[in-house]
Amino acid sequence: MNSFPWLTTLWLAPAIGAVAVLVVPAAQRTLARSIAFAVSFGVLVLAVVLTVRFQPGGEQYQFVESHEWIPAFGVGYTLGLDGIATALVLLTALLVPLLILAGWNDDSGDGRKSAHLYMALMLLVESMVLISFLALDILLFYIFFEAMLIPMYFIIGGFGTRTTDAAVRAQRSRAAVKFLLYNLFGGLIMLAAVIGLYVLTARAGLGQGSAGTFDLRVVVAAANNGELGGSTAVLNALFLGFMFAFAVKAPLWPLHTWLPDAAVSATPSSAVLMMAVVDKVGTFGMLRYCLLLFPLASDTFAPLVITLAVIGVLYGALLAIGQTDVMRLIAYTSISHFGFIILGIFAMTSQAQSGATLYMVNHGLSTAALFLIAGFLVSRRGSRMIADFGGVQKVAPVLAGTFFIAGLATLSLPGLAPFVSEFLVLVGTFSRYEVAAVVATGALVLAAIYVLWLYQRLMTGPLHEGNEHLRDLVPRELAVVVPLLAALLVLGLYPKPMLDLVNPAVGQTLSTIGKQDPAPKVPAPEAAPTGGHE
Repeated sequence: MNSFPWLTTLWLAPAIGAVAVLVVPAAQRTLARSIAFAVSFGVLVLAVVLTVRFQPGGEQYQFVESHEWIPAFGVGYTLGLDGIATALVLLTALLVPLLILAGWNDDSGDGRKSAHLYMALMLLVESMVLISFLALDILLFYIFFEAMLIPMYFIIGGFGTRTTDAAVRAQRSRAAVKFLLYNLFGGLIMLAAVIGLYVLTARAGLGQGSAGTFDLRVVVAAANNGELGGSTAVLNALFLGFMFAFAVKAPLWPLHTWLPDAAVSATPSSAVLMMAVVDKVGTFGMLRYCLLLFPLASDTFAPLVITLAVIGVLYGALLAIGQTDVMRLIAYTSISHFGFIILGIFAMTSQAQSGATLYMVNHGLSTAALFLIAGFLVSRRGSRMIADFGGVQKVAPVLAGTFFIAGLATLSLPGLAPFVSEFLVLVGTFSRYEVAAVVATGALVLAAIYVLWLYQRLMTGPLHEGNEHLRDLVPRELAVVVPLLAALLVLGLYPKPMLDLVNPAVGQTLSTIGKQDPAPKVPAPEAAPTGGHE
């Protein structure tokens, strides 16, 4: 049983499924969609099995598969699963079948096999994201970190709102190119850092013969034992190379500008795939690569990264308030939330990093719920402009109610999942960076403003002209929304299972880089003497 290639099966299944979808006859659109959904659901079942079999208190990396790939250059096909990766694999596997169901009719309408291509690209992205979470070889990770840009580019540029308007199509193409160029440039900077890191491993004799190694476990051990070599300036430069690529992907202010355009140009399902799944590879990379490979450089640049994260938290929230496009508004909220995640990562305390990891999961769920419900609403009205709505709750009460719950989750209302993660990030950050934590709490007020004001303009008041015939959520849409809202409620009331999964991995990360939680600044009172009177 232990020799079965669980992880290879996990990431390869959606890739094979993508090929299977493409070979379905052009006229069989429903069959192609059904195959895509069945494959993604099978991946979810496998992810649940791996999560159940994973032992949080056991080895750091489990289900390890290791094979030589290019031994002359120290490149291996090495996969492994830790608690943080397990949580993100589970999130990815849960969201993709829901996104396929939500985007059942999301094809360009331009070609006979456009539905086939759309579903195949969704599965291909899932495959590449999964292997990015599983890779324990630095070059293997980099290859798929970059490769996932290609299917996402075609999804954004080729599949958006159905329109014959040439200007809208041109805008969609520009957004796709902007997404590709930003992320490709970040990836090229990272490639230079990967090569530089390999040179250091070769000089340190970490590989076989004169070759270096890309094995993450070997390089991390050397980096934290002082055996990697390299001057402080060189290690700082390599850290910045990795960090730049992850900051673009995440995205971190001021490298975020591609996200709003890409989010509004794509279909709601593919926008959620980008924000809730693909972008998590960036924050995951900060935890697994930046911190573990470059502990001293991470400590050096932590104040700068935290400053940028806090700016992103407030910037995203402020710009969300001023938006007139409902989809663009939600996209800006993601910039704010990614700021919280990065803040928690670089605070380097157990509470903050556990909160950041949990926030990756909770943000994926809340953003998926809010963006998809908004997408259902926009598709009914044919407009993204907030001013075109009003009084929707009168004709679509279920849609309005589910949107309200998703909005409350987005503003981190206690009792819903994002509150737990946001609270942990702020408490953990406060113990080491008090000012940053206090300033970041301002986003809580701003979140309440943009969510409640948005709901008021969309759903309440008199029924706006043109909204009289908006239909409520249909069973297929409820099948998408209900699991997301249920997950937000369950993780909000009982986050222990997820925290039990990620806490040991977070503790291992902090132990590896030599970080401990700060001691309390107010000492505990001394115990009263128990001896007799003098």
